[in-house]
Amino acid sequence: MKIDNLPDHKTMYTALVKKDSAFEGIFFAGVKTTGIFCRPTCTAKKPKRENVEFFAAAKVALSHGYRPCKVCHPVSLYGESPSWLKEFLNEIENNPAVRITAAELRKKNIEPTRIRRWFKKHHGITFQSYLRALRLNRAFGQIKHNEKIIDSAFDSGYESLSGFAEAFKKKTGFSPSVSRSEKIISITRILTPLGPMFAGAVDEGICLLEFTDRRMLETQMSTLQKKLKARLIPGGSRYFADLERQLKEYFNGDRKKFDIPLSLPGSEFQLRTWGILRSIPYGKTCSYEEQASAMGQPNAVRAAARANGENRISIIIPCHRVIAKNGKLAGYGGGLWRKQYLIDMEKKYTTM
Repeated sequence: MKIDNLPDHKTMYTALVKKDSAFEGIFFAGVKTTGIFCRPTCTAKKPKRENVEFFAAAKVALSHGYRPCKVCHPVSLYGESPSWLKEFLNEIENNPAVRITAAELRKKNIEPTRIRRWFKKHHGITFQSYLRALRLNRAFGQIKHNEKIIDSAFDSGYESLSGFAEAFKKKTGFSPSVSRSEKIISITRILTPLGPMFAGAVDEGICLLEFTDRRMLETQMSTLQKKLKARLIPGGSRYFADLERQLKEYFNGDRKKFDIPLSLPGSEFQLRTWGILRSIPYGKTCSYEEQASAMGQPNAVRAAARANGENRISIIIPCHRVIAKNGKLAGYGGGLWRKQYLIDMEKKYTTM
């Protein structure tokens, strides 16, 4: 989908120099002196401003004769697993109990320091920490669904029950024996044209969907953990595949409404605010004043705007559809240009 409403050249060049991930999917930069085009976050040496032209889509840059950069790979989604890692990630996600040593990584032609850097950048934890989290997340699910603790421990690759119990409690905050009455928040990354998002899920449904570079993301996650009395742990959920499919359909213009279950811990006022957000039709916008009036509280404009900002499920609960009274954009945690992109995309698909 090509959105024509690009930022001004100064804004885009500044974003390119700063490698600002909030502009992923918003523009691509063609370097006239090399004939190469890049994504905003490219780590290659930055060209002079007069040597850059900007495009709304990778295919437009290609049609102008530019070649994809070999450093940032602009024709793939930002954050996508590199080719040398994809097969291996599928292997460990299908069998997280497997023990992977540095020597075994080298046998697979994967340098340990390279995979460590990739996981720290994209998941915020080391590769071994990610593996442990996957194992313990799966063990929690097994115990919660009536599998014996000792069986889950050995199935997860632990050689002793005490070692398993200690690691389990350290990660989840509770012992394996009380798993049936406790919960965890499974978390994963989902790629979109506007950059990767963190998705979180509990038994009731999706409870988190935020761009990974969102301001105040750590605060949002901390609040969510307190409200649900659960910890975020990398792992799978029965909702993630459906969420990824529905997001892909949304960005392709094939889905106007999401129907995936949600878990929305919040105050009565927040829930009413988010309910109004979900009632705004696809391709339409409303002002903060109109939103407050629809809630029957026309004087609660600031409170409604604050509740919008506390929304932890972007796109599905479409706070991007609320704009200022004068028609200008205001207040979006994922970045105003992402907000503009989503509004323009929906309007464009509505008229097609």
